[in-house]
Amino acid sequence: MAKDQNKTPLFDSIMEYNRLKPAYFRIPGHRYERGINPKWREAVGDAIFGFDLTETYLTDDLHNASTYIKEAEDLASELWGSDYTHFLVNGSTCGNQAMVLTVCGGGGKIAIPRNAHKSALMGLIMAGGRPVYITPQIEPEWGLHGGITPTQVEAMFKENPDCRGVMVVSPTYYGLTSDLEGIAKVCHAHNAVLFVDEAHGAHTYFSPRLPKGAIQQGADMCVQSIHKVTGSFTQSSMIHVKSKLVDRAQLEANLHLVQSTSPSYILMTSLDVAREEMALHGAEMIDNALSLAKAAAEEINTIPGVKCATKEVVGRAGINDYDETRLIVSCAELGITGFDMKKILFFDYNIDIEVTDYRNFVAIVTYANDKSDLDRLVAALKDISAKNIKTGKPLPGGEPLPPIPEYVLSPRESYFSPKKRIPWAECKGRIMGEMIAPYPPGIPVIYNGERMSDEVWEYLERFRLRKGHLQGPSDPTLETMLVIEE
Repeated sequence: MAKDQNKTPLFDSIMEYNRLKPAYFRIPGHRYERGINPKWREAVGDAIFGFDLTETYLTDDLHNASTYIKEAEDLASELWGSDYTHFLVNGSTCGNQAMVLTVCGGGGKIAIPRNAHKSALMGLIMAGGRPVYITPQIEPEWGLHGGITPTQVEAMFKENPDCRGVMVVSPTYYGLTSDLEGIAKVCHAHNAVLFVDEAHGAHTYFSPRLPKGAIQQGADMCVQSIHKVTGSFTQSSMIHVKSKLVDRAQLEANLHLVQSTSPSYILMTSLDVAREEMALHGAEMIDNALSLAKAAAEEINTIPGVKCATKEVVGRAGINDYDETRLIVSCAELGITGFDMKKILFFDYNIDIEVTDYRNFVAIVTYANDKSDLDRLVAALKDISAKNIKTGKPLPGGEPLPPIPEYVLSPRESYFSPKKRIPWAECKGRIMGEMIAPYPPGIPVIYNGERMSDEVWEYLERFRLRKGHLQGPSDPTLETMLVIEE
């Protein structure tokens, strides 16, 4: 029997608690609004402080949910189509860590893409897991990392039959998805778990015009940042499981390990009410966001020297589908990097956009945007084009990635190994103590615990000499690097 998605059990229970308003002799110490700085109270009002509670008879316990939180989680589970769901208050970071711990805890082997979020590596450090890296293909026109293919996964299992599971990032920050249905079939044929970092994809379940969700495509587990694309507060996420391959007791024990013992009821309540809103109006809201984004993309593609990605990218570089609410915009023909576009749009046009890379920037369109927001972005791009079309020199393209270097130490071993700083020129042949990811394409070419090859050193040296953008090294000039003492 379908559940009543009009319900908001955690929200309602806190409202009842605030109606009773008992004399309060427990944590938190601010006692509703009475202990809050008047400046903050004046800015936001008093009601929100009544939701900052702790475990009571009327509010349940996240780490042993049995009433109001459990009911709220069950409603979310039904909505997203999982066997069971848990709320997360430490963001999708802790969800990725819990998934890694559950699949490879105690030192098992898992496959992860080279563009995985750093939280996956944190999980490997905690679990002692051994990664097998799969490199996403690079889409040449945009210089973006594309998807992971079932063929790549099958080849990985042939070389690593003891691999316990495969992690995929889908959708990526750019809204690009992998063929999860095909990957799930490969994983399950090898009795391995497919777990998905779906931080950017919670909304895809609500429109047939968007890529299918991970759970809908046969993933065993996924983590979603509900706050990224729907209406919950920052740092609030969910983990969904639909599988007999996942040890539920172990997953829940791992969630105890990575989640706060003082979970925020404000964050959990925001998940409860965001779920209700998506259940009641999600299809309409997502359809509106998609219509706004597609109309803006069409107009952007008429601006000289500016282009916006379309569904034409599907089928290239392992890209199975594309979430068009992510506007991938390039001004590379005008000679302007994505990094510079972010600064120009913010300081000159009062427009704040999301992620950037060397060639592109991404503007995320949600149901909470309106046409005036998109009109401002389009007008700004027209103005930037007019100012630069005659003088801008197109940006150069990227070069092929070097081969993945030799794996020597696991992430855990390298993390706890003694390190020293040496000149960059002396790094060939050394085991790295930190990661380096050049932009483009934003994929690490060497991770902690890998030995610096001649090919990787020379590739990075070209970036260093032209002062290219690098992420990871503690010395951003790349004059020195941390290496493992041998």
